[in-house]
Amino acid sequence: MSPVRSATRAIAALLAALAAVAALAACGAPAATTATANQNYVAGDAAVSVVPAGDRVAAPALRAATVGGGTLSLASLRGRVVVLNVWASWCPPCRAEAPGLQAVADQTAARGVSVVGLDSRDNTVAAQAFTAAHAITYPSLVDPNGLLVLQLTQLPPQAIPSTLVIDRAGRVAARIVGPVTEPILLGVLRPVIAEHA
Repeated sequence: MSPVRSATRAIAALLAALAAVAALAACGAPAATTATANQNYVAGDAAVSVVPAGDRVAAPALRAATVGGGTLSLASLRGRVVVLNVWASWCPPCRAEAPGLQAVADQTAARGVSVVGLDSRDNTVAAQAFTAAHAITYPSLVDPNGLLVLQLTQLPPQAIPSTLVIDRAGRVAARIVGPVTEPILLGVLRPVIAEHA
């Protein structure tokens, strides 16, 4: 093989490798937020968008079966701050964030906060195993086809995992794209908890 042809193949292989790295990096990158949100980036993988109270739009009144059985409607939680976490059992970052979400649920329930999961594009048996393995006590809506997620149009969750904070009036107050940690979520929740509906 001639030196020119060998160099050309080496350059082509290098360009293909760089393209693959760029594609992988793009998979984990959060997309841009809507223009109405004040966007603040937090150290780590999570991108936090906060909506001022005057600019908030009502979250849809999602109602569905839960992973543990029964049904749940977000409308039934009006008057409480709701943390809606989109997750799936096949998602490694969801496994990593599960203990922090449960800790937040435990710490904030008495302060008027309800944590609710939204198990999307998953199967119920795997979801039940996930919640048992991570000792999750808060309910999770079942969304096997991703149709519930599609209803979240104000600051839509753009990745799994994503987390929405819904204020006491049922309006979307914040979104966290990517895995959330306990300190980040508590930091987003504090001002929303302090608000009056």
